[in-house]
Amino acid sequence: MKLRYSLIRTLAIATLAASSISASAQSLGPTLDKISQRGMVFIGHREATVPFSYLPTSVSEPDGFSVEICRHVIKAIEEKLDKKLVTQPVSVTPNSRIMMVKTGMADMECGSTTNTVGRSQQVAFSTTFFVSEVKAMVPVELAGKSLKDLANKRVVTASGTTAERLIKQASMARNISIRSMVRRNNERAMEALVEGEADVYVADDAILLGLRAQSDNPEKYAILGESFSVEPYGIVMPRDDPQFKQLVDGVIIGLMKSGEMEKIYN
Repeated sequence: MKLRYSLIRTLAIATLAASSISASAQSLGPTLDKISQRGMVFIGHREATVPFSYLPTSVSEPDGFSVEICRHVIKAIEEKLDKKLVTQPVSVTPNSRIMMVKTGMADMECGSTTNTVGRSQQVAFSTTFFVSEVKAMVPVELAGKSLKDLANKRVVTASGTTAERLIKQASMARNISIRSMVRRNNERAMEALVEGEADVYVADDAILLGLRAQSDNPEKYAILGESFSVEPYGIVMPRDDPQFKQLVDGVIIGLMKSGEMEKIYN
């Protein structure tokens, strides 16, 4: 009787172990499992970060370089899951984007987010798909100046961006005083410069170029040559999900190898 009970117990344990292994083998990781269950992908996007992630005029769907890359990722997810998915855009800000991914309110963030040590402790980043530099844009009358020449000027940045921290560090390193201003996003920071509320606007150079091109008088603004930092952009994803990161990285590397990335960029 004892032997029989022991055999039954052993078989039960073996069955449970086999079931656990089978379930583990079928799992695609927490992010893909969640997407598969709900049949929907939540993508975080910015509203005014031209040319990477923004809402075009009179259009409810986001667009931009980063958003287009994420569309390719979604296609790869659909192929992996063998099902059509609904894409749900989720608007994020510089201050909320990391938390939105960390808490699962967005499956990935498709914007202009720099991969930093601090951020990578909270979320994961894809392979770098773009490298920008933090620079300053000023009225054309100040063209050719350096940061040292801008002492006591009103310097505006977007809240929650690396530019906000970098310009303060740069001014301290050069022993100059600046009048720091912060606006809700890059679009509002540009408005401050255009309306004369700020003398200098500091942000990633690609974003500065995009906002200058959109302004009524682009020729009125110049970007200074001095660089405060190099900014590697990546798609933001949940941490501790190597299967999802592998899929996203594979898409980005594939786009680079095929030449499609350059077409999207252009």
